[in-house]
Amino acid sequence: MPHKIIQPEGWAPAKGYANGVLTEDGHLFVGGQIGWTAEQKFESHDFIGQMEQVLKNILAVVEAAGGQAEHITRLTWYVTDKREYMARQSEIGAVYRKVLGRNFPAMAMVVVSALVEDEALLEIEANAVIPS
Repeated sequence: MPHKIIQPEGWAPAKGYANGVLTEDGHLFVGGQIGWTAEQKFESHDFIGQMEQVLKNILAVVEAAGGQAEHITRLTWYVTDKREYMARQSEIGAVYRKVLGRNFPAMAMVVVSALVEDEALLEIEANAVIPS
């Protein structure tokens, strides 16, 4: 099989997409994660609370594939409110380091008008290289 679908244990099933796809050579592609829990429920309606959950979700997919935070090579952020993102940089940095440590992969941030889930304030997709 050319690739393996990655689904963290205990997560509600992804509908129409994969949370992660791991290739034979260790490249992991993490589908866009939003700020809901494994049960697909939003516990936070605040940007920082959702961002923390998004990062935890990404890390859960990476760990389910056998990796760790330092194996993340790229993050692409999609945010609905540029002003809030810019105004909360110190909080963003603190929460980022709390969840992912001092690993700083290549990143891009894109401002979008909306996300598919109305309650989502941001979505982040990730790539990682999992050592064999």
